[in-house]
Amino acid sequence: MVYTRRNQNTLSRAERRRFVDAVLRLKRRGEYDEFVRTHIDFYVSDGDDRLRVAHMTPTFLPWHRRFLLDFERALRRMDDGVTVPYWDWTKDRSPAASLWSEDLMGGNGRRSDRRVMTGPFARRNGWVVKEAVTDGDFLTRDLGRRSDPLELPTHRDVTWAMAETVYDVEPWDSTSRRGFRNRLEGWTEESGSARWRSHNRVHRWVGGHMLGGGSVNDPVFWLNHAFVDLLWSRWQRLHPDSAPYLPAKPPTLGDAQYRRIVARREAMPPWRTTPQDMLSHKTIYRYAE
Repeated sequence: MVYTRRNQNTLSRAERRRFVDAVLRLKRRGEYDEFVRTHIDFYVSDGDDRLRVAHMTPTFLPWHRRFLLDFERALRRMDDGVTVPYWDWTKDRSPAASLWSEDLMGGNGRRSDRRVMTGPFARRNGWVVKEAVTDGDFLTRDLGRRSDPLELPTHRDVTWAMAETVYDVEPWDSTSRRGFRNRLEGWTEESGSARWRSHNRVHRWVGGHMLGGGSVNDPVFWLNHAFVDLLWSRWQRLHPDSAPYLPAKPPTLGDAQYRRIVARREAMPPWRTTPQDMLSHKTIYRYAE
């Protein structure tokens, strides 16, 4: 059956509890940290001379769609009534939003060391960081970046991305001047905090563990990427005549991106899944918008 992903701000108290409980069960079983390790392993920048599938690459969207599906399937083994909710950061824009309540994501990190002290993912409540450990084995956040305030992306940022009619363009990385993928991922040619838009800016706004490859340590990662996935679906509906994924064919020998990116019908490690396989989710899940 096709199931539904909903906005986190529409969940009942019981639905929040079921989602959190499923996440905590995965953590206790050691499965959650496997997802953290996978994201770290495939967190490759376009400055690295090797294959990129998760970031700064055309497969940013289909790779994370498959990653999110794997996580959701694991959750549904714990409780088949649970799905991953999404966080619409164009509307829920402050640390006072329901997302950061004690019964869902918990709150901000404390000023001294950014350690999250409230909610189910606080260290004192049993959420121990085992991968990408920095200053301690506790989850960290710095919502809004208090020392140098930063705002979440706006409707204008989303509109700017949605207006792009091409999925992606050469050189197929963070410097691509056009393309929906790079606009939604959030790379620009601006300097300072203006460099980050959309998806990237959300990671910067949350701060703490959300800043690097170990961002999956913070369960809000999944809610952010569920919304990014929803925006990709909207873009597909808005531009039905655009190629749904580019490049269609792999770069050839001599091209700077040879063997560094994945074409439409090539496998995305660590799976055999191709971008083509991930172009539609209609037979698996839908979004309540």
